[in-house]
Amino acid sequence: MTDLQPRAAAEPAPRPARRWTRTLLWVGGPAIVLGVGAWLYLTSGRFASTDNAYVQADRVTIAPQISGRVVEVDVRENQSVKKGDVLFRIDAEPLQIAVARMQAQAESVKSLLDAARNGYQGAQADVRSASADLKYKQQQFDRMKELRGRGLVAQQALDDAANNLAAARAKLDSDNAAVTKAQNLLGGLPSTPDEELAGYKLVLAQLAQARLDLDHAVVRAPADGTIGQTTLQPGDFLAAGQAAMPLVANSLWVDANFKETDLTHVIVGQPATIEVDTFPGKKWQARVASISPASGAEFSVLPAQNATGNWVKIVQRIPVRLSIEPAQGDGMILRAGMSAVVEIDTGKHNSVLGRWQGARPEAVASVAQNP
Repeated sequence: MTDLQPRAAAEPAPRPARRWTRTLLWVGGPAIVLGVGAWLYLTSGRFASTDNAYVQADRVTIAPQISGRVVEVDVRENQSVKKGDVLFRIDAEPLQIAVARMQAQAESVKSLLDAARNGYQGAQADVRSASADLKYKQQQFDRMKELRGRGLVAQQALDDAANNLAAARAKLDSDNAAVTKAQNLLGGLPSTPDEELAGYKLVLAQLAQARLDLDHAVVRAPADGTIGQTTLQPGDFLAAGQAAMPLVANSLWVDANFKETDLTHVIVGQPATIEVDTFPGKKWQARVASISPASGAEFSVLPAQNATGNWVKIVQRIPVRLSIEPAQGDGMILRAGMSAVVEIDTGKHNSVLGRWQGARPEAVASVAQNP
């Protein structure tokens, strides 16, 4: 019994350690909570994020510029193509015939212009001849008139001389008209080149159009991209402007629809990160490229009319376009329509000092370097 009593008296010794632990919990716990709360407060105004975002790409509807029957399809659905690659061909035989016809017409017009130049020279010679003949007939008439006044010739001779004079004048007028006609065909001057004459320019324009139509018989990709869903087959007839197949370009961006209350400090050029649902954990670097001048509802066919008696305020969404930085992905391919989560670093600290200073200096410099 005497050995057990000292042991029992020594057991209460650890109590001071438990008091220190309790004190640490009472003091440290609230301090941690306050620290976490302060950190959340300071960073909550810096980032603007939304999951209402989608990957977008330029979509081109491939359509022929001429009508015709498809004779060859060189691509298939979901195939990647480069700018200038042949997509399909339209029967070129009717177009080749049209080019040959216009070439023949151009040569015909050129021959007519050459003939007009020769006719102009001939008409000028006829005018000179008619002028000389008129002068002679005028002298003959004057002589017959004098002789008739003396009674040396019969009246019939004077009438014949007057008739010959009138015929010579008519012949000169006709030759002058032929010269004028040849001048009009040659643009006023016989030395005018064919390429400057209206008739020849018209036929050359028609020939150029025929050749352009022939070039359009081969339909090529207007940009790098991927062919979408298509059922085009050889033998199909396509009208000019009829949709043949879609092409999704390789140029991608993200359209994010932010709440209007989240755009207080968002400006063009700010850095951002993008994460798509297809590749969780992978982030793409991007920048704010532009901010829409109006909310998405304003561009709808029937925009909302808020001037009603039972109006309820709804936070609007403002589209923000983000350009994706190049050379990213590591084999992970972004596709148009993918859902994404966007986070924009506004560089704005949620503090009194931050409100005075605005965006961080490094953020402002980044915006200046990448407008």
